[in-house]
Amino acid sequence: MLNIENHNWSETRLRVRYAETDQAGVVYHSNYLIWFEVGRVELCRDHGFNYREMEAEADALLPVTRVKATYLMPAKYDDEIIVRTRLTDLRSRSVRFAYEILRGADNALLAEGETHHIVVNSQGRARSFPPKYAEFMRGTGKAKEGNDETSNEVG
Repeated sequence: MLNIENHNWSETRLRVRYAETDQAGVVYHSNYLIWFEVGRVELCRDHGFNYREMEAEADALLPVTRVKATYLMPAKYDDEIIVRTRLTDLRSRSVRFAYEILRGADNALLAEGETHHIVVNSQGRARSFPPKYAEFMRGTGKAKEGNDETSNEVG
C-alpha cells in the first residue's frame, strides 16, 4: 500500500459553460463529478501517462466504485474554476483520489470529494495494477524491474 498524505496536487483550470448550469443559474451537481474525471485524467498526464495508454498497453481500466462529493458553495456560469486533484492511496488492485474545486477569482472552496477505483481488465475481471503504471502514479515515471502481479500491495 502507498498511502500518500503529502502527494502534490495537480491543478486544471476550466471555465463553467452555460450548459453546465441548471434553471437556478448554478452548476448542476453531476457536473462536479465530470470535473473530478477531468482532474484525474490531467493528474495522470502530469505523471507521464494517460488512461488510453494504460487501457491499450496493459488491458487495465479504473472504474469508479465509490464517489463522495461535498458541495460548499455554488459555481456559476462563466466562473473560472480550478480542479485540484491528488492521489491519496495506491494499492495493488485499487487507487483513490481526492479533489477540490476552487473558484479562480478568489480561491473559494466550492466543493471537495474523493473517488475510489478498482483495477479491472477489459472483461471486467479484477487484476493487479500494472507495475509500470504504479510507478508512474508514485511519481517516478520509471517502470519497475520485475512484476508484482502476485503482491497484495503496491508500495
